Amino acid sequence: TDIVVLVVAADDGVKPQTIESIKHAKAANVPIVVAINKCDLPEADPQKIKNQLLEYELIAEDLSGDTLMVEISTKTKKNLEKLVESVVLQAELLDLKTDYETEAKGIVIESRLDKGLGAVATVLVSKGTLVKGDAFVCGNQFGKVRAMMNERNQKLTNAYPSDPVQILGFEEVPKAGDTFTVFKDEREAKKIATERAQLSREAEQRRFRKITLDQIGKKISSGEVRQLDIIVKGDVDGSIEAVSDSLMELSTEEVSVKILHRSVGMITESDISLAAASSAIIIAFNVSSSPEAKSLAKSIGVDIRNYSIIYEAIQEVKLALEGLLEPEEVEKALGYADVREKFKIPKIGIIAGCYIKEGRVVRNALLRVKRDNEVLHTGKLTSLKRFKDDVADVTEGYECGIGVEGFKDFNEGDVIEVYEIKEVKRSLA
Repeated sequence: TDIVVLVVAADDGVKPQTIESIKHAKAANVPIVVAINKCDLPEADPQKIKNQLLEYELIAEDLSGDTLMVEISTKTKKNLEKLVESVVLQAELLDLKTDYETEAKGIVIESRLDKGLGAVATVLVSKGTLVKGDAFVCGNQFGKVRAMMNERNQKLTNAYPSDPVQILGFEEVPKAGDTFTVFKDEREAKKIATERAQLSREAEQRRFRKITLDQIGKKISSGEVRQLDIIVKGDVDGSIEAVSDSLMELSTEEVSVKILHRSVGMITESDISLAAASSAIIIAFNVSSSPEAKSLAKSIGVDIRNYSIIYEAIQEVKLALEGLLEPEEVEKALGYADVREKFKIPKIGIIAGCYIKEGRVVRNALLRVKRDNEVLHTGKLTSLKRFKDDVADVTEGYECGIGVEGFKDFNEGDVIEVYEIKEVKRSLA
């Protein structure tokens, strides 16, 4: 990006997405031209917007700053020419120039799989003139420009620097961010695309090998690795990238998300086969499944989750990851008993005659025997009697006989602390 035009509604003010845009522009060190829109509305307050933008170091020229701000209305067309002049002025100050006569070059800003047209990419031309029929390399694929369209789907024969154009002629859907380069020599273009494809395959194999070894290392060190395998399918590459990045950010040291595969287009049988082989779930974002894929998924039990909102997909995966977390063990005190005396019972052995001073004592519960606040023994309550009868529990204020597994040396004044361990479901931070 050479220049950012920041549009702020005069009746709405600075919103979180406005702040995020300012931060992105400042991080990239790109100049900002502010367009204060909806100035035709009675409730519009452009001065309020200028004051709010002061907080983010955007100071208007009429406030002795260097940020160009134009009060416009897209409805009445007010000051739109002035906005264009401001952008042109900023371009002249930055000395932004490009060569129209050379081979075209650009960047893919979005891509999708169209039912009638096939793979379509929106390319922003940054250099040269793009002509229908040009041979190009984009990412690791070779192709020819079969057709070009503008944002209104009107056909074009040429595209110039700064023009966003929809291009047909791709074998596969390219990724957003891929460089689009035109070559005069078709053989050279094919050679470059083939070499890139080979390098990409080798890198992919190394990546999977590395992950596999890493998993083995984790299994050796910690016993077992916790991982959720996911296949992401979507309608456009930008959405897929956003979904994948958001899901991978959920990973922690203990549980992780692994994106096995991501691509544009409907869910196919090959996606189902991959999911079945790797025990993965499929997240479908604004796409459907082919009838064959639906039938196969149902027969072999592959889980397909359909979403139209990214937030919902993230929430569900987060819940799944929380299910993979080992539950947290929490100790809960049940009761305390004072030892008054000890006596021997045939077939059972030495038991402690106790008084329950707090809570309750339960048979088969865990316990600690304490003397002068020091733990003498940790074990299990094996025998619990009221008089001569075996009971399941004894509550506060009653006397009972307690037998402890592996401990007989009771003294008067000892305290038996009875507790239980509960498993509590953990959540991601």
